[in-house]
Amino acid sequence: MNPITHVAIIMDGNGRWGIKHKKSRNLGHRAGLITVERIIKSTIKNKIKYLTLYAFSTENWKRPKKEVNFLFGLLDRFIDQKIDEFNKQNIKLKVIGNITVLNSKLKKKLKKSEYMTKKNSRLQVNLALNYGSKSELINAFKKITKKKQNINVKNIEKNLYTSNIPDPDILIRTGNTNRLSNFLLWQMAYSEIFFEKKLWPAFNEKDYRRVIKNFKKIKRNFGSI
Repeated sequence: MNPITHVAIIMDGNGRWGIKHKKSRNLGHRAGLITVERIIKSTIKNKIKYLTLYAFSTENWKRPKKEVNFLFGLLDRFIDQKIDEFNKQNIKLKVIGNITVLNSKLKKKLKKSEYMTKKNSRLQVNLALNYGSKSELINAFKKITKKKQNINVKNIEKNLYTSNIPDPDILIRTGNTNRLSNFLLWQMAYSEIFFEKKLWPAFNEKDYRRVIKNFKKIKRNFGSI
């Protein structure tokens, strides 16, 4: 029975789900938020301490400006509606990624949300926002150089966005796509990866429980026998 401390999810397929159902990618993004809420509840139920959600990558800026604006508007409203509930449920919010490029209003809101929830301990939700693993690693090396530290595993990990966060035990990617898309490349050296055919809005608690159950059956050797 493998213990689970950290689950990371690439929430792929919102746009395709929206096109399939109502010919609207934005509808799919809205539906994806409902799945986020369900999976957060299920993560708490399964007593998992860390959940990392890939919300917006450094490559997602290539999408149409209208869709990008809609996504950040959704995020803005989600924080307004849910941050008090996060506090009541003892959930900590942490943003990983380069948020310096976001508008000042949203940056302040994200930083305030992190501050408000920083002492919460039931679950930590890491929101990967304008996140790219290659950029994260370059940034870590720059920090190490500036601090005149030795380049080693310990110092690299201390200078990543995920410093003090355990590596994911599980990565789930929905959307029937089998790739990592520049997500937590360093941290997932020994994660068990589950590629799911369902699009993110269709992924449910039963699917999540199945992944967890299958993970617990895996013999994890970490290089040994």
